[in-house]
Amino acid sequence: MVRFLNLLAILALVGSAIYAYSIKYETIFHAEKIASLKHQIKDEQDSIGMLKAEWAHVIRPERVQPLADKLLDLQPLALNQIVGPEALPDRGMRVDEIGRKLEALGLAEPTNTPRDGNAAGSVTPSSPAR
Repeated sequence: MVRFLNLLAILALVGSAIYAYSIKYETIFHAEKIASLKHQIKDEQDSIGMLKAEWAHVIRPERVQPLADKLLDLQPLALNQIVGPEALPDRGMRVDEIGRKLEALGLAEPTNTPRDGNAAGSVTPSSPAR
């Protein structure tokens, strides 16, 4: 009986030692995983910083303006082409009303269209030169 109790005590101690070591190794595993994730985060932050620096270089106005001029073939506006917000049509305006508004601002050539909205000719503002 004493040997059986001794064997039972030894088995209990071995079982508790195995359990303690399993907890220790699990803790070590999680600690290593956390350390590797922190390292990945640091690498990602470094790459984000490099991308932000590259983006700041790419969108510099002194770099974008020559590219836009070269690729889009933009020409500066003449003074008679500059239109303020007062020249924009209101919602629901008819074509002849828009033409009259542009004529009043001096941005369109006068047309001989009837004022009832059934224009015989097209009312077009002067087109901007490219």
